Amino acid sequence: MTAPMFALMTATGASAQDQTPQAQPDLLESPAPQIDYPAFVELTAEVAELREQRLLPKDEFLERALADGALLLDTRSAAAFEMGHIEGAVNLPFSDFTQDKLLKVIGENKDRPIYIYCNNNFRDDIPPIRLKAAPLALNIPTFINLVGYGYANVWELDGVTHIAEVPWTGERQLAQLRVVTPQTTP
Repeated sequence: MTAPMFALMTATGASAQDQTPQAQPDLLESPAPQIDYPAFVELTAEVAELREQRLLPKDEFLERALADGALLLDTRSAAAFEMGHIEGAVNLPFSDFTQDKLLKVIGENKDRPIYIYCNNNFRDDIPPIRLKAAPLALNIPTFINLVGYGYANVWELDGVTHIAEVPWTGERQLAQLRVVTPQTTP
């Protein structure tokens, strides 16, 4: 051991023995007990089959999402929501999910049908719907989190479409969006 190292260890009262986990039981505990990746992986596995059963084609999704008592939930950023969203949607950014905020937006009925969609449900890839990497599509963590918070009646828009093919509202005008929509022949 060098003299400076010895002096530092002596000054701080540290020794090689003090640095082992046995000497410091706090090191054995999780440094962030409120972050539980193994539980997230377990929840994700439990939710996978339910999610597969809750994918709805566009027309059925829209019909059910806009019915009385249903909640069409858009979890994109507030800025993206302001630029445009499916008409009738309510915004709660995913990053703001807490028990209290979900309760405020969804209400006390844990069985209320909740319908979700994200950028990756649209082909357009223009603001406000820039595509994310497929494994990171917002629908996936949104579905998992809603079920994890106890809202198991979650339904998801299946497939992809153009935003001009849904009741879209917001700053971005549909006329601009129709330009990127492929023309169909009668």
